Amino acid sequence: MELSSRPQQDKKMCTRVFWAVFPHACFISSLVIYAFLGAVMFSHIEGNRNWNESEEYKDFMLDLRNLSKDLTENMTENQETFKKRAHALFTKAKLEWFADPKEQWSFLGSLFFCCTVFTTVGYGHSYPVTKFGKYLCMLYALFGIPLMFLVLTDLGDILAAILSKSYNEFRKLQSKMLASKPAKLCSGCICKKNKDIKTGSSLLMQHKIVIQEPLSITEVLKSQSSVKRKSLQYRNAEIFEMLLARENQYLMPPRINKFERWSSCPELDSGKMTCVIENFGKELEKLDVPILLMALIVFAYISCAAAILPNWENHMDFEEAFYFCFITLTTIGFGDIHLQHPNFFLFFSLYIVIGMEIVVIAFKLGQDRLIGLYKKVISYVSKKTSTQYEKYPGKK
Repeated sequence: MELSSRPQQDKKMCTRVFWAVFPHACFISSLVIYAFLGAVMFSHIEGNRNWNESEEYKDFMLDLRNLSKDLTENMTENQETFKKRAHALFTKAKLEWFADPKEQWSFLGSLFFCCTVFTTVGYGHSYPVTKFGKYLCMLYALFGIPLMFLVLTDLGDILAAILSKSYNEFRKLQSKMLASKPAKLCSGCICKKNKDIKTGSSLLMQHKIVIQEPLSITEVLKSQSSVKRKSLQYRNAEIFEMLLARENQYLMPPRINKFERWSSCPELDSGKMTCVIENFGKELEKLDVPILLMALIVFAYISCAAAILPNWENHMDFEEAFYFCFITLTTIGFGDIHLQHPNFFLFFSLYIVIGMEIVVIAFKLGQDRLIGLYKKVISYVSKKTSTQYEKYPGKK
């Protein structure tokens, strides 16, 4: 019987794992497909636009030629005047005048643009020029940004569960290490309470970790005051039901070790295959780790990319790469630093998505700390105000 039931248990376990991973894979796959679809559309629309010299471009080139001619012929004149004229002239320049649409809006370039749209980074050096491309960009962002937020929320639950589980395991390990220290280090209130214990064996027993066994049925019944007051026939029925429940508990097969509410389908344990999307974000809401630990994680995460990015972006050093990654993950996106090889940065798409979620978790913890601080300040001020009002009730 055991050999025949083992394949069935393995099959059920594989089914549970599949349906637990399936919702997360669906969300990520939807975002990837959406990005590829947008890259195809924008590369076709913006890459095939007419690259003609407009009248505005011709006027710009004429003014630039006159400025250079005046600068060459009048070297002794005031340089501030030429600086002002040059600044006014170059502020009118547009990037699309000097960029080849075929090269700028290649498939990888369009894919990079789509990533900057639904992540709300928007560096500013790549943007649609045609009217149809602008309308399509608005429509694309209208559906892409909520999809991105959905993926971030889903990944946030996973990262929060992993972080919370790791932090709790670390605290448990730390408590075990402290509990297993020699009795000589236990000076203070614990040693003062144990002065009457003289023998070494009893002292060691005092510091051992005791694993409590489940209470027996008689001990459970003794702790229930309601059972004592009932008649014998009801007590016998309850004893039988509790014994039967305990027997069924021991006969149940071992459950899969997993994080609490890590999956977005908690009904899988009851045999249902319906996913509860309403539980998204719950794991992130109950996450409580030190804010300093989260800040160190963000710093280490950005530092890793800042150390790798200058390998193909030669104009960047570590500091500029760190600044660029921070601006990217916080979705500020000034656009003051341009990537000369954005195609390589596409390999960091997963890095960007995970990094944005880590930054969101850090901001969420910081927000919770600020809310707690404001509550303390408001409570302190209200107590002081009520105290002053009680002392001087007639004073306004």
